[in-house]
Amino acid sequence: MVKNKYLRPCQCIESIICFVVVQGCDASVLLTGDGSELQLPPNLTLQPRALQLIESIRAQVHAACGPVVSCADITALATRDAVAFSGGQGYDVPLGRLDSLAPAPSSAVFDLPQASSNATTLIDVFQTRNLDNVDLVALSGGHTIGKGHCSSFSNRFSEDSAFVRSLASNCSSDFNRLQDLDVTTPDVFDIKYFTNLQQGKGVFTSDQKLTADWRTEWVVNGFAGNHWWFFGQFAASMTKLGNLQGPQGNVGEIRRNSCFVRNGQSILTTTSDEGLAASA
Repeated sequence: MVKNKYLRPCQCIESIICFVVVQGCDASVLLTGDGSELQLPPNLTLQPRALQLIESIRAQVHAACGPVVSCADITALATRDAVAFSGGQGYDVPLGRLDSLAPAPSSAVFDLPQASSNATTLIDVFQTRNLDNVDLVALSGGHTIGKGHCSSFSNRFSEDSAFVRSLASNCSSDFNRLQDLDVTTPDVFDIKYFTNLQQGKGVFTSDQKLTADWRTEWVVNGFAGNHWWFFGQFAASMTKLGNLQGPQGNVGEIRRNSCFVRNGQSILTTTSDEGLAASA
């Protein structure tokens, strides 16, 4: 396992990389430059520090072992370690994935579930990836250690509840503020995310709506009362997610010089603390 204080954000990154329908789990979201997925609205809130972490790990691994591990596999492994370090259960990570030669098409990125999605939309999208309702709720449970920008749940600010009013108040001074998605134990991988949903304390619409549909409510309640079921199912669903591939199959390369560019391309550098910098 690789220990780093920024491991926690990897959970969200892994879900985004794997869920792109055309490309699969191939680190396409890390590519910068023309046509980058990072330039598209669904990905604008990804934390640069989390992306940089993947590149930092790649540099260390390649320095020690040579360029034999892809950025896609590094991201998947770092995600598993983030879950374990936060108190969750380890799981099998499908390895041997190659890094994408190009970003996913913008249409595929915009096909990702949004924070404002309702349960029907989420169910329909997950089914197109052969992920069932239990997978949906289990993977949503990854938000037990996630954060979201205020802009991701601002659609809720008109709701009349004490919890939503508190969210709106917290965001009033800084719309780019990061909000813990688990408002009870944000640094621990546990079932509090689900008990929060039962109490109406889900931050994203897509979280809270899981309790408003009979197809997912029973799973929320089940996980809330049995942490071993959640831990085991999350592990199984993450392994299932990691096996997703687009129609092209496992085609690509192991990025040798940077996770942010294809082999043979110029390496991006920046002096900004929040920007991306490649390491040789």
